[in-house]
Amino acid sequence: MKNVLVYVQHKGGVTPKVTFEMATEARKLADQLGGKAHAVVVGKGSSQLAEQLKSYPLDTIHVNDDADVDTFLLDPVVDYVEAAARAAGPSLVLVANTLTGKDVAGRLVGRLNAGVCADATDFKIDGGKIEAIMPKMGGAAITTCALKDGDYGIATIRPNAFSAQAGGSGASVQAIEKPSGKTYTVRIENDVEEGTGELALEEAPAVVAGGRGLGGPEPFDTLLKPLAKELGGAVGASRAAADAGWVPYSLQIGQTGKTVSPNLYIAVGISGAIQHKVGMRSSGTIIAINKDGAAPIAEFSDLTVVGDAFAIVPELTKLIAASKS
Repeated sequence: MKNVLVYVQHKGGVTPKVTFEMATEARKLADQLGGKAHAVVVGKGSSQLAEQLKSYPLDTIHVNDDADVDTFLLDPVVDYVEAAARAAGPSLVLVANTLTGKDVAGRLVGRLNAGVCADATDFKIDGGKIEAIMPKMGGAAITTCALKDGDYGIATIRPNAFSAQAGGSGASVQAIEKPSGKTYTVRIENDVEEGTGELALEEAPAVVAGGRGLGGPEPFDTLLKPLAKELGGAVGASRAAADAGWVPYSLQIGQTGKTVSPNLYIAVGISGAIQHKVGMRSSGTIIAINKDGAAPIAEFSDLTVVGDAFAIVPELTKLIAASKS
């Protein structure tokens, strides 16, 4: 494997930030392998999204606005990604570790006779051999898996595991054709999205997270949520808070929860054990509010505020609201 190809999952030209994280990582991997960084984006809105992707360090973006991608289930996407991979030559294919991404990756394994590494959070390249770092068993074990020798390999990428850095010099945008003679039967009749009414943790530009130090479930609504709202962000939690039943596990951040990478991360009443750190260490600015100035989180925070969160957070919320007005 020499080149790296990113499958760009999107809806109407809108893509999650993991796409830009993969584009950035593709450049780094391709440089180490001595190859090129490619992306394939197909379906309605692909052309406009390709213009946005040109800001990232890719060499070639393969594009087709084919309506079949939005009309039929999975197969048109897999056909296009397979075609792009074969056009690029021996490649590592990066796919977001989402429900759709995992389905696409599974089919590509058969199409390309490729090995697969699932939920990768890092890579190592040694002598041209690609190794993926992957947490397993809920984060209880960290595995290193080498892709087998061959023309193609697949890796599904955990969102927020890598940083996204623009800086492309203008990728070449090329039309890609679907293999001829293809017909599809499984139509998408309805596309239903679960509406939470709140910004997803993985996409939030700011995250306010609470831990055991909050003492119960109420402060997540009365203390953290107002601050997150003023910041245009989302509320998260440590494992201790989720295990206590104060918040749903969907808000848990850490090795056994979600990985986030916001511009601003505020940890309130969180000690900062290593299991939590690995879920938020790539955040832009990290602020800790804690009664204990010697808590482990102080070691990797940009700013540690020592004091009572129940006094500090409401005042901070008021100041932010006032500055906005």
